[in-house]
Amino acid sequence: MSKLAHHHKKLERNITLLAVFAFIAVAIGGIVEIAPLFWIDNTVEEVEGVRPYTPLELAGRNIYVREGCYTCHSQMIRPFRDEVERYGHYSLAAESMYDHPFQWGSKRTGPDLARVGGRYSDEWHVQHLTDPRAVVPESIMPPYAFLAEKKLDPGDMAAHLRTMTRVGVPYSEDDIAKANEDLAIQADPMANSSDLEKRYPKVQIRDFDGNPNKLSEMDAVIAYLQMLGTLVDFESGEAQEQPR
Repeated sequence: MSKLAHHHKKLERNITLLAVFAFIAVAIGGIVEIAPLFWIDNTVEEVEGVRPYTPLELAGRNIYVREGCYTCHSQMIRPFRDEVERYGHYSLAAESMYDHPFQWGSKRTGPDLARVGGRYSDEWHVQHLTDPRAVVPESIMPPYAFLAEKKLDPGDMAAHLRTMTRVGVPYSEDDIAKANEDLAIQADPMANSSDLEKRYPKVQIRDFDGNPNKLSEMDAVIAYLQMLGTLVDFESGEAQEQPR
């Protein structure tokens, strides 16, 4: 038996000694991982195109979280070939920098939704949420037809946006003052949306649920889903953040 193996055997048989060395190893690893964070201002590199949610998108996201959609659908594409080929460009931390709480994860009963925006039509989403098996026969997703019947009542979105600024989301005073108005404008293609489009680049403005007579929870959820993965232009090579 070599001298090194002898010492290793002695260490394994001495519980106290093993605990001491294990603590030292964990402490060194912790210092190496944590200490550098005290010398950098931000752990997330900003990427061009990423913006805060519009009030309607934020209301839709709140419903998405309320209904527990995140328990079956992750929003994190890992940098592996099979995932990138199926879902698109791997997820960047910056894409979720305004999410509270964020929707990352690896648990998938249904497909990842990080790049679902623009992949299907509004009509497809309405049908899918109303009767999932009508468009995906093997789906085990429960129906959410009630979203189309339920009038959207998100509360005071100005207060909501004000709260979000306290956790670092850069809404302007103008965004906050016009929050409730913006929410209605985004779902009304006949409204004057020039100011909204200026403050929220790439915002999608239309009647999302197919019923222009009512602003429903379905409108909000689809508005949220249709913007996921659409803000960053990966084709132009502007997204330079590295996978984490």
